[in-house]
Amino acid sequence: MSILNQKTIQSKITFNGVGLHTGKNVQLNLLPASPNTGIIFKRIDLKTNNIVIPIYDNVTETTLCTTLSNEYGVKVSTVEHLMGALYGLGVDNLLVEINSQELPILDGSAKIFVEKILSAGLKSSSTPIKLIKINKKVSYKDGDKYISLDKSKVASEIDFEINYKNKIIGIQRNKVNVFNDDLKNIFESRTFCLFEDVEKLKKAGLAQGGSLDNAVVVDEDKVLNKDGLRNSKEFVNHKILDCMGDLYLSGYRIVGSLVTSQGGHSLTNQILRKLFSDKSNFSIIEIKEKTLPYQILDKTYLKSIA
Repeated sequence: MSILNQKTIQSKITFNGVGLHTGKNVQLNLLPASPNTGIIFKRIDLKTNNIVIPIYDNVTETTLCTTLSNEYGVKVSTVEHLMGALYGLGVDNLLVEINSQELPILDGSAKIFVEKILSAGLKSSSTPIKLIKINKKVSYKDGDKYISLDKSKVASEIDFEINYKNKIIGIQRNKVNVFNDDLKNIFESRTFCLFEDVEKLKKAGLAQGGSLDNAVVVDEDKVLNKDGLRNSKEFVNHKILDCMGDLYLSGYRIVGSLVTSQGGHSLTNQILRKLFSDKSNFSIIEIKEKTLPYQILDKTYLKSIA
């Protein structure tokens, strides 16, 4: 399999679960797609106007998840964990069928998505991959929250810092190179919330499907989940997973360096809107073996996940 060509999955994959916020049972099917299709969501519970494209300017809500809407108001929500898995694994083309508005939360991470995709296998095409290359720095600030995208010589970097008053979460920072690093800790890191916020969320109609089976819940001085954390930086690592998924709403993987403090769904969407507001900010490049810069892709690592 060529690591420089567009990929899809070998065969249909099905997931069943509940929506984190709706609490509704949902079935999700992933199906192979042809080169240059991209990622497409299809609401199979609806007969018409049921195609939703996961692109940054279709984002209509970023409160606790990323929600997409098409021109007819048809929505698909909590797309970030699946999109993060696809971004990290290098899946370019896919049809995603869903029989409800919200994707299943599964265990609150991308772990199950990744495991089943790798078990089914990836299929390479003869069509070269395309990437977005950042040409000049763009940034966005909202109070004490900050995010920027800049040029990078070492592929797709995410440098993420969180700062919570809760002493269990506290200040955490991690930096990953999506194309080169082992993303196991990123993929397995679960969504999280403070115990004090659970009742507020449920009263607001959110987290109706939330439980200790699909989220890390943190009290003042302890993690309430029986088995504790999956890794020492699970909180910030989950934020990186979300960021990867939200970045894939650019339509491509990105050759650039993202730095954020107190980031989240809204900031990532805002930086993409700013990036695409000026065509000189970026280039869409087609990657071929003979033109591949050494720093962009670590071929040994990509072969291990392909």
